[in-house]
Amino acid sequence: MGLHFDDLFVGQTFSAGPVTMERDRIISFAREFDPQPMHLSEEQAEASISGKLIASGWHTASVTMRLLVDGASPKLAGGSVGAGIEGITWPVPVVPGDVLSATSEIIELRESRSRPGRGLMKLKTTTTRADGTIVQTITAVIMVPKRPLI
Repeated sequence: MGLHFDDLFVGQTFSAGPVTMERDRIISFAREFDPQPMHLSEEQAEASISGKLIASGWHTASVTMRLLVDGASPKLAGGSVGAGIEGITWPVPVVPGDVLSATSEIIELRESRSRPGRGLMKLKTTTTRADGTIVQTITAVIMVPKRPLI
């Protein structure tokens, strides 16, 4: 049993974590999805713009998605359907050993104009290291079912 649009309110927050970013997983993800030097090995990273091994931003986004499913977003009736991303930033790189958590806040709720049984939730998610350093922010719009009329 999940939440419906009618159960949500602006300012509501959700959190999940921690997840430790492991060196081998950073490299494995990069090999498959983002094979740039700074993600593939310490040696290649030293000669890159970063100067050290860092996780792909897309790896960080994928870990954040897992944290969202694990509780950093509301458990919605029928699951979560994204309607768009309004912005994503990676202010500092993620490195092996970083311990990440995510916190989301509902920043806007509005009824869908085209689908009467649904609403739209704007969710801002901040992913941080254990020391509070922000490593990613993402603002997404998510479709949410309204409670069925009985």
